[in-house]
Amino acid sequence: MHPNPAFRWDDREALTAFAQAIGFGTLFAQTPDGPRVAHIPFTWTDEGRIAFHIARGNGIARHLNGATALLVVNGPDGYVSPDWYGIDDQVPTWNYVAAEFEGPVTMLDEAALLAQIDALSAQHEAQLAPKAPWTRDKVDPAMVSKMLSGIRGYELRVTAWRGTAKLGQNKAEEVRLRTADALDEVGNRALAHLMRELPQ
Repeated sequence: MHPNPAFRWDDREALTAFAQAIGFGTLFAQTPDGPRVAHIPFTWTDEGRIAFHIARGNGIARHLNGATALLVVNGPDGYVSPDWYGIDDQVPTWNYVAAEFEGPVTMLDEAALLAQIDALSAQHEAQLAPKAPWTRDKVDPAMVSKMLSGIRGYELRVTAWRGTAKLGQNKAEEVRLRTADALDEVGNRALAHLMRELPQ
């Protein structure tokens, strides 16, 4: 994460809410074949526990059980022009929000894997209201069995939490807000919003 303490984001509750709202991240692990990565949707099963599934054929899959892994969740980001600051002798930078969750991984049994799939779809289907939610009972059980044969489920128990919210906190408030206005004008509304409402 960014070494400047001004950008450190340590609030575990806020980091969890941030990650849950996005629900997608990049999982890294060291394997005998070298470093491997998987891009995963995930759910929080409990405080400090993240459940996910990946394709059985993914190069990381056979090495995850018992390994330590790192899940990275990225939020809004964008280039910041020094012209937007309205002050002299500035250089370009990149503002962003990111969270890292590190810990040991264990494999889920079939019941827990099905629960993870159901929780994942329920969470995202709820965001599509008023559409009637999709549920697993709309699928032939044979199709579900076929799907299960092609994936593996895991749980990461978070032992290290790290967050960065690099949003111009090292500038005067009026400079930060002026930069947020410029980002808004070029269409990066999500990053502009975070610069106005700094995460705690």
